[in-house]
Amino acid sequence: MKGVTARQQGLINCHDCHLLVDMSQGHLQCPRCGAHLHLRKPNSLARTWALVCAAIILIVPANILPITITTSLGAKQADTIMSGVIYFMQSGSWEIAVVIFIASIFVPFAKLLILILLLVSVRWRWRWHPKDRTSLYRLTELVGRWSMVDIYVVTILVALVKLGAVAAIEAGPAAVYFAAVVVITMFAAESFDPRLIWDVIEEDV
Repeated sequence: MKGVTARQQGLINCHDCHLLVDMSQGHLQCPRCGAHLHLRKPNSLARTWALVCAAIILIVPANILPITITTSLGAKQADTIMSGVIYFMQSGSWEIAVVIFIASIFVPFAKLLILILLLVSVRWRWRWHPKDRTSLYRLTELVGRWSMVDIYVVTILVALVKLGAVAAIEAGPAAVYFAAVVVITMFAAESFDPRLIWDVIEEDV
């Protein structure tokens, strides 16, 4: 039975409790937990495309608008994510600059590019390196939560730097857009069904 999938054996996996159910018995719900059974996540491609497009739209103001607004002795200074990275580089804090750049700029853009690649590959029924594409999908799930590091930094700064009339830091409008991008890309990765990558390969077996 090497290389035979559950679907080829007439079995379906419950998404909630992972029970293998015999499809020949006409089950529409899992006999163990009562969840609705689906061979693949319903409307996986359409939902993922919608979420990816929403993230692409929101990522523009997330990088253009200020993410922090600093008030010091009556003077205000607004900083975007990239200007914050440049500031830390110029001040010699290369480690912080690299962390913010990777987590707040590189990772969100990379996740969107990977998701678009996976969606296009499934749409055009590519047979190119299915294992590598599956690994890319796992990577997007793994790094998703670390994209919030910039929001964590802003939150900590806002909580700590409260010096009254001397200085104060407030979260800028970009923080809301950036948090939305992170959450939406996490939902997009969750809504994509990686088994669709292998369906084309299975048809050739």
